[in-house]
Amino acid sequence: MTQSEVKVTAKSLREFTEEVFVRVGMSPEDAAVEADVLLWANLRGVDSHGVLRIPWYVSNVDKGIMNPRPNIKVVKETPATVVVESDHALGPVVTVFAMNKVMEKAKNTGIGWGFICNHTHQGAMGYYAQMASKNGMAGIVFVCAPPNMVPFGAKTAGISNSPITIAVPAKKHRVLFLDMATSVVARGKIWLAVDKGVSIPEGWALTKEGNPTTDPNQAAVFLPVGGPKGSGLALMCECLSSVIIGNPLLEPHLMGQKAEAEPAEKAEAKGSHPDSMPRHVQNSVVAAIDIGQFTDVESYKEHIDNLIDGIKGLPKAEGFKEIMVPGEPEEKTFDDRSKNGIPLPDGTIRNLKEIAGRFGVKLPAGL
Repeated sequence: MTQSEVKVTAKSLREFTEEVFVRVGMSPEDAAVEADVLLWANLRGVDSHGVLRIPWYVSNVDKGIMNPRPNIKVVKETPATVVVESDHALGPVVTVFAMNKVMEKAKNTGIGWGFICNHTHQGAMGYYAQMASKNGMAGIVFVCAPPNMVPFGAKTAGISNSPITIAVPAKKHRVLFLDMATSVVARGKIWLAVDKGVSIPEGWALTKEGNPTTDPNQAAVFLPVGGPKGSGLALMCECLSSVIIGNPLLEPHLMGQKAEAEPAEKAEAKGSHPDSMPRHVQNSVVAAIDIGQFTDVESYKEHIDNLIDGIKGLPKAEGFKEIMVPGEPEEKTFDDRSKNGIPLPDGTIRNLKEIAGRFGVKLPAGL
């Protein structure tokens, strides 16, 4: 923690977050889900998807982009599949709903596969995959949104930085889970750099003119991780999450008359984050695989333990003290922050104070 950060307890930050979303218009139950997803991220060190997002969410509710009282409904269903219309719901609310649906189906058919249509930002995707792993299942989630990342070889946005997450249960070890964007970094990490007043590394993003930048305030579009690999994976996520349900998100932009990236949208409220790409709806896939219908669950967990132990026991490369598996760094951070508090940088604190003042909500202790 730096001198410009203040630590707050997860409990006080959760209470504050819940109350803000209730004041925004969400039901207490939905506000609790929203808060749980944001705090899940902060506790694991994924601050880019934590409470720093609150002002942006509030702004999107103000603009009518996010719907605090959505009419979520199932529009198509088979024994193993479901299509959910979210009515522009805040992502966590409808994604928890959909994951519960596909887990129920997995218990009956071995696998549940769900499509969520027309939702908004979901927060840290690992939360939803872990819902499945906690129930003896493997969880898979991936997302597509309007263009905000350059395809490999291009200089303007044409694909989404589609996140993907996979989680499986272990026995003596914690859940093994991968949670990644197909961009080098997620948008929230650029926002976090803004809040901290620091530059971003080269290779993260381009300006709206298509030039490399280290200024987070000028970062307009993402670069794909692994060049053509991240670019290709993102494109296929669109094929399997949006096109397959007749709600394409990339095609309207790519086939439109405008060939350049959308212009930066001016911030409407003091302290709001810069975001040069439009934020409309997203589509996603949530899936659960009931391990017990294919093999013994306890035996499966033991095999995952052996995989983890085997990888961690390999000879270490120069400069490495420990070999970590996916999800392990975040779980270590969870232990520390659960005990010692969540550090918030000055920029995030300033923005949360403005939100508290607007809604008359008591700030977390210490702020």
